[in-house]
Amino acid sequence: MRTFTIRLLLVLLAFAATVLVLVALAVEASPRVTARDDVSTDDIDRAVEMVRRYDPRRAAAGMLQTVPLRERDLDLLLHHAARRWLGANTRVQVHTGLMLVTASMPVLSDHWVNVELQLRQTAALPEVAKLYVGRLPVPTWVAPLAMRAVAAHRGIQLDALLPVDYVERVTMTGGQVAVSYRSGRGTADRLRAALVPLADQQRMRAYHERLAALSRQTEDQEVSLATLLQPMFALAVARSASASDADAVAENRAVLLTLGLFANHRLPELVMPGARDWPRPRALQVTLQSRHDFALHFIVSAVVAAQAGTPLADAAGLWKELADARRGGSGFSFNDLAADRAGTRLGELATREPRRLQAFMAESHAESDFMPVVSDLPEYLPNAEFVALYGGVEGDGYRRMLADIEARIDALALWR
Repeated sequence: MRTFTIRLLLVLLAFAATVLVLVALAVEASPRVTARDDVSTDDIDRAVEMVRRYDPRRAAAGMLQTVPLRERDLDLLLHHAARRWLGANTRVQVHTGLMLVTASMPVLSDHWVNVELQLRQTAALPEVAKLYVGRLPVPTWVAPLAMRAVAAHRGIQLDALLPVDYVERVTMTGGQVAVSYRSGRGTADRLRAALVPLADQQRMRAYHERLAALSRQTEDQEVSLATLLQPMFALAVARSASASDADAVAENRAVLLTLGLFANHRLPELVMPGARDWPRPRALQVTLQSRHDFALHFIVSAVVAAQAGTPLADAAGLWKELADARRGGSGFSFNDLAADRAGTRLGELATREPRRLQAFMAESHAESDFMPVVSDLPEYLPNAEFVALYGGVEGDGYRRMLADIEARIDALALWR
């Protein structure tokens, strides 16, 4: 009996030593990929153009399409997805016949899990060539299992997001990836449905039903965003009472997305095909400071910041103003930019301190508690005038205006 006990202890010690060695190899003291916020207005411009050109709804069923993606396109797409779902920083490098994906995710205190994944081009879909977690080599067959486990944990329908029956070939050349695929009937609906986990769809339905009821409680054709935010976040408080902080974040995102779709007069089936059977709210003009455009700037920026991150929201807001100034639109407007920035900061708070935002917004508040007065800020500036007066987006005059906008937002009740 004593001999058996000694042997068992030795086995346990050997197992513990092995685990410690594996952890030491897998966990590192510093990240290989650091946080960044390098998304630019040029990136937004390209993304908009790509969506317009390769919208799957416009492709005939069965028609072969090839989408060229630059290394930076893939890099930004993966980076924002990883930040949204895993809190990880990523980097993508594309070489001829090979793609290298590096990811860094914080664990414990001041320690990181760094993952390096090499994908090799084949006659069809890429295959995993190498996989390292820290300095630890991992069998390549682990990669797809790990992806499915993470997707399942997040409620993502991975099979629908990877329609391998439609993709025919992925070609990798220096700095670019070309994806050749054939659209099937209902491909767009399939992808949209997969992008929103079932739990989030259920959350969206709850807020959509509340919004539908609210829209019928007024005979006016206009409604202040503040009037909608209070009861919607009151529902978020109730639904988050016994939930985790992560669930509270998800509730906040659902509130903002529901309001963003409503303010833009978009139906929820735009992102969730199954929402076609939900009750329809009465169409209303949502306003901030009696302006519909301010409400749109504010809520869209809040949605983008909550869903994808502040740098993307800032770039998207600036892109809109530059586009208006350069292409004969309404011109560059600092008051629109202030609405963008106020919405962005609220969206960021929705994920950083979800319960604080819920508690504040669930109380009855005036617009001036979360949106600064901006009627005195310059607007409708053609590009030439914007550059001459403020030096463009790199000018000192522009930076001073941004500092003034931030100071106005800092003075609001939400941030005191």
